Amino acid sequence: MSEEAKNELQVRREKLEELRKEGVIPYAERFDRTHKLSEVASMEDGADGVSLAGRIVSARHFGKLTFAHLSDHTGRAQISLQVNDIGPEQERFKKYVDIGDYVGVRGSIYTTKTGEKTLRAASWTMLSKSLRPLPEKFHGLVDTEQRLRKRYLELISSQESMERFKTRTRVIRTMRDYLDAHDFMEIDTPVLTNKASGAFATPFKTHHNALDIDVFLRIAPETYLKRAIAGGFDRVYEFARCFRNEGMDPSHLPDFTMLEYYCSYWNYEDNMDFTEKLVKHVLMTVKGTLDIEYEGTAISFDGSWPRISFRDLILKDCGIDIDRAATKEELWDEIKKKNIALDDINIKTAGIGTIIDNLYKKVSRPSMVNPVFIIKHPIDISPLARKNDADGRIVDRFQLVINGWEVVNAYSELIDPVDQAERFMKQAEARAAGDMEAMEMDHDFLACMEYGMPPMSGWGMGIDRFVALITGAVTLRDVVLFPLMRPE
Repeated sequence: MSEEAKNELQVRREKLEELRKEGVIPYAERFDRTHKLSEVASMEDGADGVSLAGRIVSARHFGKLTFAHLSDHTGRAQISLQVNDIGPEQERFKKYVDIGDYVGVRGSIYTTKTGEKTLRAASWTMLSKSLRPLPEKFHGLVDTEQRLRKRYLELISSQESMERFKTRTRVIRTMRDYLDAHDFMEIDTPVLTNKASGAFATPFKTHHNALDIDVFLRIAPETYLKRAIAGGFDRVYEFARCFRNEGMDPSHLPDFTMLEYYCSYWNYEDNMDFTEKLVKHVLMTVKGTLDIEYEGTAISFDGSWPRISFRDLILKDCGIDIDRAATKEELWDEIKKKNIALDDINIKTAGIGTIIDNLYKKVSRPSMVNPVFIIKHPIDISPLARKNDADGRIVDRFQLVINGWEVVNAYSELIDPVDQAERFMKQAEARAAGDMEAMEMDHDFLACMEYGMPPMSGWGMGIDRFVALITGAVTLRDVVLFPLMRPE
């Protein structure tokens, strides 16, 4: 903190003590507010008995007249305090109120000579005395790290940031309403689990002292949502906080929000049809358009979204036919011949599925802009998806990719317990060989499958990614209110 800020802090503390000596409670219990600040602009002149509350973000003193602006989550509104109306209370306002304080004001509405709707104060009340001054440039807090560490300051200074988080809330509410309207039921599943299951990822591991067992933060809620389907639920969903102990970049976070749902008796093609309708509904409801822009790139969600097979996509983008590689060594040789560099891949420990997935992420995914459904994934990278009836090398799966980001991952779900056990065994072998992203054997889930599951399809959507795309956020941390940061 600068010397100037320290002096300001001391001055504000002195004002706080003076208020208390005068019998003023500087941190009020409540205030009876009649209107939000955004409503002032549409109010008629002469409206009386109006009570507003908010944070002081500007103040201008002209002798016996003071103009100030209040801010709340809806916007800003101007107030005026005149000696002719409130006597010495105008001087007390000048003396004790600083930028950042919360005040309540009662009075009537009028329009100033400059055409601004304003509350003419009949009285004012100190609601909360701020001790720290807002940053000198709080009207445009630009330091990236400070924006993330002190999000509350960015919210004060940036209406754009506030609107982004409001949009996030509207997106989730719209999705929830749409799913509810289509007979889905929202349920909760465990965050602490005995097995690191649900997706390819490195888990967070901790220890439960009372049970004296190691447990994991969930990677994804998939296997528990499927248990609910096996128990008799027809259509289920969850907005789930998920955790993956991996690297961070603009499109990945260690903890994030995922929407997962499952629908009995659907296959992945039914699911694609529903997904397209759901996403378009959300965009029209929240944005009012199917055309958006992200960092200067125009993205259109209009029309029917193309569907392309995983094999054809990679073949088109780099000339490698993954179906012709019988082993991971053969595939690796083809990759080297094409001079394609796959970062952080150890050929000795990585399974063929991990290599294929990383190849796709390197040569194909970055070039996709408009929504694309990628279908017919190799079975090696889809341990929980249903094997295709016509071609056992692929599964009935799709991914929705938008602007290079995987937004949705979906399957016709695997309900054959024998097939599932075999795939878990292969995953266990890959894990034993050093592939820490491979899934562990989950005997309880297998037992659940052996009792019988209906045909079903489901998916997971990264809510943070979707919100970032439609709000133009540069990184996922810009759509998470309080992202994880290194301690200062």
